[in-house]
Amino acid sequence: MKGLLVGRGAELTRLVGVLESAAAGTAGVALVGGDAGIGKTRLVTELVAEARERGFHVLSGQCAELGDALPYLPLADALRGAEPAVRETAAAHPLLGQLLPGVESVPSAGLTQQRLFGSLLGLLSGIQPVLFVIEDLHWADRSTRDLLVFLSRMVQTERVCVVGTYRTDDLHRRHPLRSVLAEMKRLPTVTAVELGPLDPGQMSDYVATMGRVDAQGLGMIVTRADGNPFYAEELFAAMTEGDSLPEGLASLLLSRVEVLSEPGQRVLRAAAVAGRRVEDELLREVSGLPLADFEEAVREIVSRGLLRVDGYGYAFRHALLQEAVYTDLLPGERTRLHAAFARLLTAPAELAHHHLAGHDLAGALAASAEAGRLAERLGAPAEAHSHYDQALSLWERVPDAERLAGESRASLAFRSAVMAADSGDNHRAITQLRALPPTCEVSERLAYYLSEMDDQDGAIAAAEQAVATAADDASLARALATHARTLTWSPRHAEGQALALRALDVARAAGARDAEVGALLTLAIHAELQGDTAKAHDLVTVASAEGTGDLAMDLRAHFHHARIHYEQGYLAHAAEVADEGIRLAFETGLKWSTYGTDLQFLRFLIHYVAGEWDQAETVAASFGARVGTAPEATLSSFALFLEVARGLPAVDSRLGWLRPFWSDGLVAYMSRGLAAEHALWQGDPQTALTHVRATLDVLLPGESGILRIAAVGLWALGDLGVVEDADEMADLARFAVKSGPVGQRGQLGLEGRAWALRVEAEWHRVHGRLDPELWRAVVEAFDYGFVYETARARWRLAEALLAAGDREAAQTEWTLARETATTLRAAPLERVLADFGKRARFTAVAGAGSAAQESPNGGLTARELEVLTLVAEGLTNREIAERLFIAQKTVSVHVSNILGKLDVSTRTQAAATARAHGLLT
Repeated sequence: MKGLLVGRGAELTRLVGVLESAAAGTAGVALVGGDAGIGKTRLVTELVAEARERGFHVLSGQCAELGDALPYLPLADALRGAEPAVRETAAAHPLLGQLLPGVESVPSAGLTQQRLFGSLLGLLSGIQPVLFVIEDLHWADRSTRDLLVFLSRMVQTERVCVVGTYRTDDLHRRHPLRSVLAEMKRLPTVTAVELGPLDPGQMSDYVATMGRVDAQGLGMIVTRADGNPFYAEELFAAMTEGDSLPEGLASLLLSRVEVLSEPGQRVLRAAAVAGRRVEDELLREVSGLPLADFEEAVREIVSRGLLRVDGYGYAFRHALLQEAVYTDLLPGERTRLHAAFARLLTAPAELAHHHLAGHDLAGALAASAEAGRLAERLGAPAEAHSHYDQALSLWERVPDAERLAGESRASLAFRSAVMAADSGDNHRAITQLRALPPTCEVSERLAYYLSEMDDQDGAIAAAEQAVATAADDASLARALATHARTLTWSPRHAEGQALALRALDVARAAGARDAEVGALLTLAIHAELQGDTAKAHDLVTVASAEGTGDLAMDLRAHFHHARIHYEQGYLAHAAEVADEGIRLAFETGLKWSTYGTDLQFLRFLIHYVAGEWDQAETVAASFGARVGTAPEATLSSFALFLEVARGLPAVDSRLGWLRPFWSDGLVAYMSRGLAAEHALWQGDPQTALTHVRATLDVLLPGESGILRIAAVGLWALGDLGVVEDADEMADLARFAVKSGPVGQRGQLGLEGRAWALRVEAEWHRVHGRLDPELWRAVVEAFDYGFVYETARARWRLAEALLAAGDREAAQTEWTLARETATTLRAAPLERVLADFGKRARFTAVAGAGSAAQESPNGGLTARELEVLTLVAEGLTNREIAERLFIAQKTVSVHVSNILGKLDVSTRTQAAATARAHGLLT
């Protein structure tokens, strides 16, 4: 009967519920907490059995009490113990393959942590349904904690269940897991299960499963165990062996150790120094026993249930037992055993741990430095930083430290600073860099990190120091490129272009491709500011033509290339470049890196603008609403474009999660701007104005984003019938048209020009003037391919035309807008159009499209057929105008006529209808 699950039915039901949700396609995370010995592992073991019965793959790994010495240990443990098919799949992912035994690590290509996370997400998606168990999170290294947070936020629609266990009694006030748990438990997808003590009745039932015990003995065990199943097991075992009951848990645990033979105790003490688990051969060497004596001793230990066989080694049956044995060691004995392990081990992280515990400071320094370098290659920057800092802390206490570390103290400190920044601690990186001699390399990185922290003056000063101290052309190129970048949005931005040109020349002469690309991208921004978009296109084309060896730089180049296409209305080209960048991000495991996600944002916007809303919704499905960081909030904000436009119920919940991040300019611009639109659709223009005013307060004067926000604000004022603030909002938008945030404004992109025209039309509407020509200009401006905004502008144009007495033209525009709204499932727009149609007493025109299609050419003129053919090729109005040598406004009129005659509402539908009826040659 031993091993029967008792008193945990409710907790198991909750965990099975998470498992069932995962099986149905809603991923979930469960956190199981409780005191040591309370039954967490036993409960999870039952869940694992249930999962296997339901056809789940199971990955199970344990953390070890080595601090941050071994990054991703539970992941490596899980992969090593996985089914052969899962291991083969993991081996196909290079970074995951490195965690398997017998595979050497390869040099890092940058952003390795993101690539590892992306690879794991790919593995889990590929083998779903899957249950991933991580035990003993209270010992988790920084990278494992980061991995847990990543999974809790990014697995949403996959059939994946993640379960983590941790000791509540180990979480002291400053324990790093506390903040992680607090953050995760706020997420609706996370289920927290706290295991409390069993009550006396449950404990009696549990003890009864272990064997026969009299009433007095049962009472004593139940009383002393205090609801802890492991304590009860130990008390029962000690009692059945005829031992007196110990006073404390340590004495209780050690009382079972003391009954071992001397060789058995010797082996167990050595195993305790190794940690929770130890390989058979290593334990034999450290024990110093002959093979026969060693095997006999191990057999004795296993038979008494102190160690259990685990693969090719042994593991303590419970961590408390290992801790008790380790604590009971004499100081000299502990030092000698650590030294013995250090002589036999080769893994730098383990060596560093044993050397330090064995007071071998020289060995600890050398091993820590090497462990840092290995962690850096593995993509574990936090652990690399920790190892480097440990080596630096020993530097002054160890003779010949530079030889032992394999590099100078300054070099090691520089590595430590870079790893601190890579792990997200820019403050620490800046502090460390400022303590180093101001070499070119140090100053260049300092300038970069200060720029990221928005310390513009400090960044410029450091960049100037980097340029002044450059010792070779490659270093000078990087310093110049960074200096140019720091000046781009400063009052000295005009100097940045000359610096970038110089950086470009030096980089090309030195063969520093990364610096060359950085300079090219800075020059592209200057070209945009000067209105030379053709030059900007050329520069980013060159920048993204070939790889630099720096994956982040390559993705950055793809992003800016796609962005410039998008802003100029070349949606098909933008989609092509964005897709290429996204493929690169996926192939290299960088799907969730900064520019990997930026490219996904941009691809979402391209779908959104082109009216491909179902595809946009598919992309947005991965934009989690339950956010905890600013980057997550930025990602989540994009989803609001579609949710607000479709009037989805998720809007309010998403806005609630985003509210704490409204101090971030980009998050506020998108989420509060869309919150204003949402309020307007709900008939609450006053709330909309509150959002608009708050958003305008965080935007810099001259920013192009002011145009959209001002247009929405004027919409709200128009609905309220209030002219106050209208002139101020319009003036802010007009200033943005004439001047950028640095006093220089290049030619606005197509969308920017369209929003500028809408501001003017809305301003006139606030003052009671419904001008059809103004609104027609807005329609034509958005008709470069922005399907939804074209429809919204047609709504206002229809109102203006009706007010001017042109009822027939008003109904035409209303019909086109209504058809687009219906196709897009833009419920709020459909609603206001229906209401307007009723008030205007418009009637739907039935059969017009069918009648037109009965004619040989669908009722289209020869010129309209020409335009339709180019529309079907994916060309924008601007491109069609250039191809046919006609005005873009003329193309817009032709496209409107085509949509009306074919009885469709989008360009995509027009092309499909034309193909279906043989109208294309």
